[in-house]
Amino acid sequence: MSFSIAGKTAIVTGGANGIGLAIGRHFADAGANVMFADMDEKRLSEELGEQVDDSNIRYFAGDLREKLTIANLLSATLDAFDQVDILINGARQVIPSDPLDADDDSVRTLLNQNLMPALRLSQLIAKRFIKQADGDTENPAGSIINLSSIAARRTHPDLMAYSVSTAALDQMTRSLAVALAPSRIRVNSIALGSVMSASLQSTLKENRDFRDDIEKHTPLARIAAPNELAETAQFLASDAAGFMTGQILTIDGGRTLLDPVAAPAH
Repeated sequence: MSFSIAGKTAIVTGGANGIGLAIGRHFADAGANVMFADMDEKRLSEELGEQVDDSNIRYFAGDLREKLTIANLLSATLDAFDQVDILINGARQVIPSDPLDADDDSVRTLLNQNLMPALRLSQLIAKRFIKQADGDTENPAGSIINLSSIAARRTHPDLMAYSVSTAALDQMTRSLAVALAPSRIRVNSIALGSVMSASLQSTLKENRDFRDDIEKHTPLARIAAPNELAETAQFLASDAAGFMTGQILTIDGGRTLLDPVAAPAH
């Protein structure tokens, strides 16, 4: 079965840099229409501005923690491409946390950043998928793909808030998969190990020993490039994955096979 996504329309959040940008560009090269969404309008313009005119690429800037912004993102996508078939919830934030500090609000912050926009956008887009299907009970209605992390099932105290938010995202994936299956909407997640995201790049600049630590605890002994995730996302979005839903697909270079408690997990 083909991995083709040509002619489909995808929304990719976190699309201004790193993993989201790589996935969006790969989808566009594969013939999909792509709406890149991010808070960073300047970066979106720098990366994509020259590609917007007369192409299958558009971008949308806004804070997806706001419900109105989410509605506006869908409207902008429909204005540009008339439909939406794929949602990539790729916007993620990683911040350190102190589980023993009662005043540390990082769990709330990351739930509001990493979970709630993905949930609200998934709910809204799923309703659009159902409307577009218009009574069709045979063909796929849409695909939702969440970018999660192996931190969801590891224990690293300094990343407690991030771990909690990604664990919640994984459970959201499973719950929505069951709820939306009767409407022929598939929901899956990609649990990432260390990928050269914008946040990881920033961390490595501040701590050069961190790269050595990651590579030491990864059997493949390297950090993945963002474009290595793109083809996996394409597979999950395509009809080739038509019988996959509610799955958490791990791409981590073998990190979770070793699972030392103190190893960093981005």
